[in-house]
Amino acid sequence: MPKDTISEADERLIIKAIQEAETKTSGEIRVHIESNCKGDVLDRATEVFAELHMHLTSQRNGVLFYVAIEDHQFAVLGDAGINAIVPDHFWEDITEVVINHFKRRHYGEGLSKGILMAGEQLKSHFPYDDKGDQNELSDEISFGD
Repeated sequence: MPKDTISEADERLIIKAIQEAETKTSGEIRVHIESNCKGDVLDRATEVFAELHMHLTSQRNGVLFYVAIEDHQFAVLGDAGINAIVPDHFWEDITEVVINHFKRRHYGEGLSKGILMAGEQLKSHFPYDDKGDQNELSDEISFGD
């Protein structure tokens, strides 16, 4: 089970990173972890993105960190509003950092660093607005089978 792979300390670290990143941006970040990825990792991440209703944010600025632990699959996926403005290497840079930590089984640290990188980039395009910004998506990690 993926929940058994991620320790409580890792879970707290990941959620803290989401909350910290979201204090700088109106972007919404979610993490989904499951055991296996049937088929292409980007196709599965796209399915999860829809299942978590991430396409319903007001500025289309949701980011999903998708992990299939047993299959060693990872994808980071942004909504249309983000993909239209971030640099070409944006997702690749985050993926490289996360995977380098995953290779050492440092899941919490890898995801946290990737999340904070995403938050830093998003703040320049989707700055936090303390007057009207609201947390549109849960900060909790979602787990699949």
